[in-house]
Amino acid sequence: MRHTWRWFGPVDKVGVQDAAQAGAKGIVSALHHIPTGDVWPVDEIVRRHEEIKAGGLVWDVVESVPVSESIKTQTGDWRKHVANWQETLRRLSATGIRTVCYNFMPVLDWTRTDLRWETRHGARAMRFDLVDFIAFDIHLLQRPAAADDYDAEIRDRAAKRFAEMPEERRLSLSKNVGAGLPGSADGYTLPQLRDHLATYDGISREKLQQHLIDFLAEVVPVAEAVGINICAHPDDPPWALLGLPRILSTEADYAHMLDYVDSRANGMTLCTGSLGARAENDLPAIARRFASRIHFVHLRNVHREEEGAPCSFYEDEHLEGHTDMVAVIAELLKEEKRRRSEGRSDHEIPMRPDHGQEILDDLTRGAQPGYPAIGRLKGLAELRGIERALTHSNYGME
Repeated sequence: MRHTWRWFGPVDKVGVQDAAQAGAKGIVSALHHIPTGDVWPVDEIVRRHEEIKAGGLVWDVVESVPVSESIKTQTGDWRKHVANWQETLRRLSATGIRTVCYNFMPVLDWTRTDLRWETRHGARAMRFDLVDFIAFDIHLLQRPAAADDYDAEIRDRAAKRFAEMPEERRLSLSKNVGAGLPGSADGYTLPQLRDHLATYDGISREKLQQHLIDFLAEVVPVAEAVGINICAHPDDPPWALLGLPRILSTEADYAHMLDYVDSRANGMTLCTGSLGARAENDLPAIARRFASRIHFVHLRNVHREEEGAPCSFYEDEHLEGHTDMVAVIAELLKEEKRRRSEGRSDHEIPMRPDHGQEILDDLTRGAQPGYPAIGRLKGLAELRGIERALTHSNYGME
């Protein structure tokens, strides 16, 4: 696999040279300062390439070209935004980019109640506490009819939790849930979040699925023409939140998307952390089924505190948690071997160690939550060790 590292640009407290020292060969980045829906300027794309080259690496994957809320709801300037997305693909291709990740999550990207939760050995990790989240939804956000989405037992637990919650925790919970997109300056106040949620009134899960298919029908032909693979990131966490539909949470969801727009350029970002928060998702089986359409991989592990969905979970060390990382990597290596035998130019699948616990000097560095230097270095080293061992032994790759 192609070992890559996410970098948020010059504002990132973990630099490109840090990534190179950690063992990465390429960078995953995006132009977070460009407003969602706009065309990415050529000079800005070139500047990002140059910034990465100055650190000794190359820009391998774009994560992400954001899909606007207008596109997801098919309102306002959504057709213009689709055209701008197409043009951005053309411009990225002209500079050598061959992989573009995106997501179709409504309103919020990944959602956590804690961005720096203390683990058993003093590291800090991101966490989703279901009871805290329900307390936020019902008592802080005060979303209309929110209580109807939860059973009486957990509503009572959330009410008790909220009553005992100090004001400082209530403020941090609101900030954490409404944090917006990683790497961006966006974030929502409670009134803003309520307004955004209201834009999805009347949009069912089936309707949002159709809007994704409509979007792909327009952008996949352009991706094919310019030699780019686009890959959809799963919902994180993989279930409905705040009354919003989620449409890329399960194996069946991906089968629907990939079957309806049946092009190799239309693929998935296999995120073992996002999908792994849902017990029914068999990650090795998903990797096996969609192997030929996996264009990008996030290797991350979560520890589920219950087996149902939704549930509480935290981001564990890369080789801990509930996902069998050895089995997943074995499936990816088999797919790479198959692609090489077919002569595919995309036989080397880009992978990055997704997120990471803050350990050692990370605890004082203040990097983007989930993206510490040493925690990811440790994860990449462990994942690289699995890959090397499987390759040399040919275990599970026949």
